Amino acid sequence: MRQGRTGGAVLALACAAQLMVVLDVSVINVALPSIQAELGFTPESLQWVANGYLLTFGGFLLLGGRLADLHGRRRIFLAGLAAFSAASLVGGLATGPTALIAARAAQGLGAAVLAPATLSMVTTTFAEGPHRTRALATWTAVSVAGGAAGNLIGGALTEFLSWRATLLINVPIGALALVSATCVLAADHPLAARGTRLDLPGSILATAGLTCLTYGVTNVPLGWTAPQTLVPLAAGVAALVLFAVVESRFAASPLVPPRLFRNRSIAVGNAVMLLVGACFQAPMWYFLTLYMQDVLHYTALQTGLGFLPHTLVTIAAGRLLTPWLMRHASGRTLIVAGALIAAAGFAWQSRIDADSGYLAGILGPAIVFSFGGGLLNTPLTTTVTAGTAATEAGAAAGLMNTTKQIGGAFGLAALISISATQNPQAPVDYATAFLASAGILVAAGVAAAVLPARRDGHR
Repeated sequence: MRQGRTGGAVLALACAAQLMVVLDVSVINVALPSIQAELGFTPESLQWVANGYLLTFGGFLLLGGRLADLHGRRRIFLAGLAAFSAASLVGGLATGPTALIAARAAQGLGAAVLAPATLSMVTTTFAEGPHRTRALATWTAVSVAGGAAGNLIGGALTEFLSWRATLLINVPIGALALVSATCVLAADHPLAARGTRLDLPGSILATAGLTCLTYGVTNVPLGWTAPQTLVPLAAGVAALVLFAVVESRFAASPLVPPRLFRNRSIAVGNAVMLLVGACFQAPMWYFLTLYMQDVLHYTALQTGLGFLPHTLVTIAAGRLLTPWLMRHASGRTLIVAGALIAAAGFAWQSRIDADSGYLAGILGPAIVFSFGGGLLNTPLTTTVTAGTAATEAGAAAGLMNTTKQIGGAFGLAALISISATQNPQAPVDYATAFLASAGILVAAGVAAAVLPARRDGHR
């Protein structure tokens, strides 16, 4: 495996691409009013500017991860990056709703190919041990920073330039990354056995199942029993059950090799990732954004600035402290401790009300649960990618990204449902949403207790 200068260049490239992917989940949100005014979106169609990206991103992640294993990480990375950048250009120049929604869906498809490739590039470039831990800590910190910075960057670009800049900014970054990738990434070598082909039935079932689930979740505001919600959710579950049967009994080269789930680190680690994602992936940003804008009456830019402590604390804990701790304590210990600390922070966050203000209502809890999140992110990512052969690194990365994405989608839907009120003056019960998040993180800590006790040895 390559380390040193070449490894550093690969890591920088992987982080730049991952930053683009996670930024585009949220960067467009604060630009939606401007987009609606200029392009003539209806209120019903406007949601698909965001959901179009999430739908294809969540639906194609497993397929995107396996493609890197079968056809080479360099080739798939370049293809995903080119598709993402081209779709950003089309979206930034769109003159109508249909073109913009289609471009956002194409962006999501490129992101679904790109995200697993960036993680598998890191895990196959750096050997297990301190070098990989530090690399994964950097990759994770960039992912956290991108998710947190999306609202801030989107607000600044929209306010000082145009909503189009939130998409067009990807074009020069993508072009630079494409040129760099051709110079930095080594030529692909056959990763899978000769004659191995993509599991087409499994690919169709997994993509259809995940896309239906994602679509169903986006309709949860209509009600869990509404046909627009219930039918796609049921279809998604049925497709994924059939997918599991095909993968375990019939597929010669499974999209997700069943033996991955015989690895306790991967099986239990992804369950923990699902629970953590249900609190941190989207729900935390959603509810705190509502609180800052609807209760504290912040502007979009002020809201983005309000999230800076969350980002800084998470990065400091995850990038600076956690790699050192992993040399002295097992990853399991850090994941359990991080989940419980984060649960305490969300329990504190549940005490906010209309009179809390920023310091007592947001900053204090943010320091606690962001520290907990930073503490668990790197060991959890290390856990769910540990012990994976190079020929299956993409599948493991796709599985982890899928678990996190689906966890965030279902967590947000569930928390919106249980926190909704009938009071038009206060439509969200923030205390219930954050207290439920604390409970989910306690469950994550309990689940993490059965993980293997691995230490980042090789001191």
